[in-house]
Amino acid sequence: MTRKIDTILFDLDGTLINTIDLIIASFEHTLKVYFPERDYSRDEVVSFIGPPLSETFGRLNPGQVEEMIQEYRRFNHTNHDDLVTEYAGVIETLESLKKEGYKMGIVTSKRRDTALRGIELMNLGSFFPVIVSLDEVTKYKPDAQPVERALEGLGSEADQAVMVGDSEHDILSGKNAGTWTAGVSWSVHGKAHLESFSPDVMLESMTDLLDYLKTRT
Repeated sequence: MTRKIDTILFDLDGTLINTIDLIIASFEHTLKVYFPERDYSRDEVVSFIGPPLSETFGRLNPGQVEEMIQEYRRFNHTNHDDLVTEYAGVIETLESLKKEGYKMGIVTSKRRDTALRGIELMNLGSFFPVIVSLDEVTKYKPDAQPVERALEGLGSEADQAVMVGDSEHDILSGKNAGTWTAGVSWSVHGKAHLESFSPDVMLESMTDLLDYLKTRT
């Protein structure tokens, strides 16, 4: 018998809050500083979104990873509040989930201070007693560890939880931890790309999550 889902875990960037313009601009700025003669296409920049900055910059420029991270973060923090926006239906969905008693957490590859800034800007803090960020783990999505930490913090079991995200790292992290998984069609990587990793459900809007959960009662 299928057990009822009682826990929802969310990625942050590109899932709950629209930070895509900010992230792309931050990458473009940093790449221009360190590779002034190299023009990166938007598709190339988008391909960098998902893993921790250390992993991305480690592939591009192993000798200056920390410097590139600091440059990225300076630009990102300066422009954060101007470029971050909300996704339609997110607050409505979170309010419904909270009212119905679901346990909720955030699993992000951002540092905690930066993640909290976005969460506070979009007034999401009251929904999430557990936030697992880059600072709390030694292994990153798609490894299971971040999702497992969130489940532990919420006192939840994997087979009663769903991981919601906009990248393959979110889907694979959930699968590796044994949760159900939900992809979001507004992923910057494209719906088809995300579907290729076989999430259990693809959400066309965040409110679709409520309909999915009704099928799992």
